[in-house]
Amino acid sequence: MIRNYLAIARRNLLRKRGFTAINIAGLATGLCCFLLISLYVIDELSYDRFHKKADRIYRIHLDMRMGGVDRTMPNSPDAMGGLLKKDYPEIEQYTRIYTHNGSRLVKKGNEFITETRAANADSTFFDVFSFHVIEGNGNTALAEPNTVVISASLAKKYFGMLQAVGKTLEVQEGDGVVPYRVTAVIEDMPENSHFRYDLLFSMSSLHYDWGQVGSHNFYTYLVLGKHVRPATVEKKFPEYVRKYLLPHIQERMHVTTMEEFINAGNKVNYWLMPLTRIHLYSNLEEELRPPGSIQYVYIFSAVALFILLIACVNFMNLTTARSANRAREVAIRKVLGTERKDLIFQFLTESILIVLLSMLLAVALAAVVLPMFNELTGKLIGVKAFLSPYILPVLIILPFVVGLLAGSYPAFFLSAFRPIETLKGKFKLNSKSGGLRNVLVVFQFFTSIVLIIGTLVVYRQLHYIQSKNIGFNKDQVLIINGTWALGNKADAFKDRVVKLSGVSSGTLSSSLPVSNTDRSNTVISTEAVVTAKSSINIQTWRIDYDYIGTLGMKIIKGRNFSRDFGSDSSAVIINETAAKLWGLDDPVGKTIYQWQDTKTIPRTIIGVVKNFNYESLREKVGPLCFFLDRSTGLAAFRVNTTRLNDLVNEVGELWKSIAPEVPFSYRFLDESFDAMYDAERRVGRIALLFSGLAIFIACLGIFGLAAYIAEQRIKEIGVRKVLGASVESIVALLSKDFLRLVLIAFLIAAPLGWWIMNKWLQSFAYRISLSWWLFVLAGVIAMMIALITVSFQSVKAALTNPLKSLRSE
Repeated sequence: MIRNYLAIARRNLLRKRGFTAINIAGLATGLCCFLLISLYVIDELSYDRFHKKADRIYRIHLDMRMGGVDRTMPNSPDAMGGLLKKDYPEIEQYTRIYTHNGSRLVKKGNEFITETRAANADSTFFDVFSFHVIEGNGNTALAEPNTVVISASLAKKYFGMLQAVGKTLEVQEGDGVVPYRVTAVIEDMPENSHFRYDLLFSMSSLHYDWGQVGSHNFYTYLVLGKHVRPATVEKKFPEYVRKYLLPHIQERMHVTTMEEFINAGNKVNYWLMPLTRIHLYSNLEEELRPPGSIQYVYIFSAVALFILLIACVNFMNLTTARSANRAREVAIRKVLGTERKDLIFQFLTESILIVLLSMLLAVALAAVVLPMFNELTGKLIGVKAFLSPYILPVLIILPFVVGLLAGSYPAFFLSAFRPIETLKGKFKLNSKSGGLRNVLVVFQFFTSIVLIIGTLVVYRQLHYIQSKNIGFNKDQVLIINGTWALGNKADAFKDRVVKLSGVSSGTLSSSLPVSNTDRSNTVISTEAVVTAKSSINIQTWRIDYDYIGTLGMKIIKGRNFSRDFGSDSSAVIINETAAKLWGLDDPVGKTIYQWQDTKTIPRTIIGVVKNFNYESLREKVGPLCFFLDRSTGLAAFRVNTTRLNDLVNEVGELWKSIAPEVPFSYRFLDESFDAMYDAERRVGRIALLFSGLAIFIACLGIFGLAAYIAEQRIKEIGVRKVLGASVESIVALLSKDFLRLVLIAFLIAAPLGWWIMNKWLQSFAYRISLSWWLFVLAGVIAMMIALITVSFQSVKAALTNPLKSLRSE
């Protein structure tokens, strides 16, 4: 019986090759999109789940407000983990990661290589995380000073083999080279980890003022005991704050109780972030790696589902539309005794066969385009992912699910034909089938228009980010990385580069107005006696005389730092936000007080710089002050030449003449600025791709329907042409019904598109307004695409010789 069903199905599919090709192409495209997006979503959801204790690992986060300035960060004090473990038995273990100046210069032969994936970690690191140790003992690997754990790829890079335990890596620190003994080799950390390091130095190797409870410079992870709820530990944090942090606050701000500190409008709250949620839910500037977004996971999951449904809708539309062509077949088979359940099974077999063929084509297509998809999304997904326990069952089950879903209505619809009426020629497609087709077409274009709206809004926001006046000039600024490695020669390097043709100015500083540069926060008050009301937690950047001019910032009150004023070493320049928070209408000449160690240092405000966006445009401009101080982490040069390649080569030659053993590394400031919006840019490209594919699939369906309707009305068209109807009027006759459906889809899609994109834009402090013309443009694009698709078949039908269509009459 099954063999007979398959033979009949094969004959029917081959008989209508055009419809079969459209069905398979539409389904294959939809299934391919569904598979690719599924791989993306599964990869995003898999982050950090490979650790054995993943369900019990939490990271400490800080939620703080001081002087009206809110800060949320994934950092904690160095002493916090040990104090919590000592006081609270609910905490089984803790470990810390320290990443300040994460780049290290490692010597290989006579040269140094810059390794950017480096950090310090506690000896308990491998008690908490389950990275596989290839050689050595993870339990003791980081217990001693001047020891390091390296990845397998690094072991091969420096030693040519994995057996590296006991060997020595030479690392530049300050003006000298420090030997580190390799105590373990681990497998390269998986891509789906929220941090990835090739070098883990022992925490005891770090030169740090240990035992602090107020400086938040560490990433602290806790392992909770089995069956311990995170809320139970979080309830203990206020007790920790009162016991350990309050004395620190009292010393700095002269408050007596925590209530007094809170009543002044401040707060210090700690909370726990589950390890498995960090990648998708912790969208903070200080993250160890650029995070993902659960919002995008939801959006792309919905897109995958809708594209799959659009493909299924095509199948249902085309199958029911051409059902009249199979009416006699069904009638004859019923007269010969075939039961309805057998007919249903026959049609479902055809449906599943089409989906199986489509799935095979979809998998092959997905494997071919996977490298391009990886480049688009920034992923490293391999073909083996199709055999993962999450995808393989989908590949097996999905053809049957989709086959049943897409083929159920046509099967029940076709098997319900009445044989007597059909054989008498009285069979007519009822209005219900036409109504369902109309609903399905509306659904297809509703989804497509929502995707078009999303794409337009994303690209408009990205254009706004690129063109907004951000308060400094990011163009034509050359950044030289790692100038700290030059030591005392950094100033000489800067002076020599500034003298080159095409370079107008230069500066040395560790802080730049883009993410992932050195930042420092401190408490500054308008009163000599620091109080909770007079102080704010503010970012402080150490800069030189040429910093503000080189980066094109604007002094709106007072002056810049000057070599003509020796007192500028104790002066400060603040931004507009800081002046506003302190309530200083005329801040120049006023004195503020910086808390440092156990005393306050008076600093005179000599200037106010116009607010500039030193973080992502998702954040409002916070308070900031500049100190005149030596900081040689980076060098930035304002260039005004079109021969950038030649200039970079000249700067590189200068670098080699000063430090031939240190690698030369550079970038441009506008590239670093753009990198802050990589996630949005990827989303825009993905939205553009899949909206285009959704439209393509919908157009395949409309193309098939238009061909069928033109075929059904071929005699009517012939009569109209004989009576003098023009080609234009016939095209309009066949097109207007489809355009009406697209208009209905637009009226439904526009409000939903506005709501979705308004929610997305809320994540930006600076954003575009949703203009009405964006939605009209999306509707016009969908209308034009539908019109072009339908017109192809309409014009073809209108140009057909009426003698051919009326010959039988």
